[in-house]
Order: sequence, then C-alpha cells, then structure tokens
Amino acid sequence: MSQPFGRTRWKRFAVILLPSLAATAVLAAGVAQNVLAASFLISGEEFKLSADELHGEGFSLYGTVDLTREHVQVPVAVTGFESATIHGLCQSAVFPIPVLGPYTLRLTGGRRPATAKGFFIDSKRLAADQASSHRLDIGVAAGSLTSGEVSPGDRDSRFFNPNSLAQQASSINLTNVRVTAVAVSAGSLDVPGLDVSLVRGRNECF
Repeated sequence: MSQPFGRTRWKRFAVILLPSLAATAVLAAGVAQNVLAASFLISGEEFKLSADELHGEGFSLYGTVDLTREHVQVPVAVTGFESATIHGLCQSAVFPIPVLGPYTLRLTGGRRPATAKGFFIDSKRLAADQASSHRLDIGVAAGSLTSGEVSPGDRDSRFFNPNSLAQQASSINLTNVRVTAVAVSAGSLDVPGLDVSLVRGRNECF
C-alpha cells in the first residue's frame, strides 16, 4: 500500500505546485523579453523580496488598489523606478502542500547586480535600513509626477486617483531592503546568475 500512496501523494503535489512553477517561468521569460503586460489580476497571495542594496533612478511612491480574479480589492503602496540596479536580489514564496507541508520557491541573483527598467513593486510593506534620496518631493499629486512614473496599468485603472498624495525623487539608494509584496512588474529585468530552487519547509528571503 505504501507505493500507491506515494504515487498519489506526488500527483497531488504536482497538481498544486506545477501551476505556480509554470507561472514563475512565464513571468521570468515575459519580463526578459519585454512582453509582460503592465496590468494583470493578482493572486492575492503575498511573497517576499529582498536586496542588499537597490539604487533607483526616477523614484515614485503612491497608493492604489489591485484586483484579484475574484474581484477582491487589495490596497497597495506602489514603489516605482524608471530604472533600478539591485544587488543581492532574492524572491521567495511559500506554498502549503497537503500531506507534505510547506515548500519554499526561491529565486536569487548571482554576484553581479540585477538591472531593471520600468520596475514597479505593489507591496503591503517595504522596509530598509537606510534610504538616501536626491531631489525629493513629498505631497505631489499622483497624476503630476515628473521625476518618477506611474505604472501604465495603474494610470488606466479606475482605482487610480490622480489627485492623491504621492512622492518622487530623481534618485534613491536603499540598503537591506525587505518587501512584502503582492505583485511586481517590469518593462525589462536582467538577472545574471539566476538560480531557482524549491526547498522543503520555510526558507524565505527574510
């Protein structure tokens, strides 16, 4: 009886996990080829991003609402960069698997920094040990950002308020960045030395 149970267990594991792995692969391929849409329905699940250091040009920060497939509204803070250089990039998501328990999918970069253009993070929380900005403006109307950008998908959203409070800076440096996010989009993303691993248990970026 142990052998059939084992087959059933791994079939169940594959049914749950493979769609998530496939989505991750599509995301990586789409971003790399500049074809990923800027607007999409989110899963609503949180994941974690971290970086040893992030340097961004054309920084923006504003609030909006993301939407799930079930039309659940998820308020988020959007941090945007016209371009970004990311040292020590890490992304992790935990998947609870029936019978087997939690598994963690981790994506990490190599020794060389990752680079991105049109990079937007929809987050529930963002923290950094140090933030240094240049030409910072606080209190800008979100629809009047000039140094930073609004994600094209957000600008056309019915949840985006162009008169709401926003921030911008010509550049910003963040160290020891820790983000709890629900979505990330980029016009392009280059990650030298990309490593994808699936680890049993909880092995998140932070």
